[in-house]
Amino acid sequence: MEAAAAKPGALWTLFGIAFAESSVFPIPPDAMLVPLAVLHRQKAFLAAAICTVGSILGALLGYALGYGFMDVIGWRIVQLYNAQEAWQQVVRLYRGEFGMWFLVAAAFTPIPYKIATLAAGAVALPLLPFIVLSLIGRGARFFLVAALAWAFGAMMQRWIEQYFDRFALAFVGLLVLGFVALRWLT
Repeated sequence: MEAAAAKPGALWTLFGIAFAESSVFPIPPDAMLVPLAVLHRQKAFLAAAICTVGSILGALLGYALGYGFMDVIGWRIVQLYNAQEAWQQVVRLYRGEFGMWFLVAAAFTPIPYKIATLAAGAVALPLLPFIVLSLIGRGARFFLVAALAWAFGAMMQRWIEQYFDRFALAFVGLLVLGFVALRWLT
């Protein structure tokens, strides 16, 4: 992806990857965002914004596929990624008490966001909260990645590539513990 990040149309490529990843594509946009932010530090936050917008627009496509075309197209995407078990868990979480907050976690972590967007449409999550919470989760993820790449350069690129998934899962674990603690204390 470093070669693509060095090309003049890199921001458009990033937008396309972010759009496709939110609904059908398997490669996370971080793979393009990180080298782009490292190679073009002055564009790191613009790249994060473009990545976020592309991802949200792609999420709306995923939502629409889940809402109106789950039987025709959505199931094929779920099966393509062999994510039937994950699908059941996501649907169960959306229908549970913390369904909307799960969306933020799915948007931030390596949980397959495309499955989360399809499921959100399939269970008819309200559209406006879907957009707002997706913006929060995706924006936080992409701006954090861009900030780290901007601040620490190539060293951070190696660290993000190696450890970001673990960091994101640990963050969600702490978030869940916080909800449990609040529930227990009230």
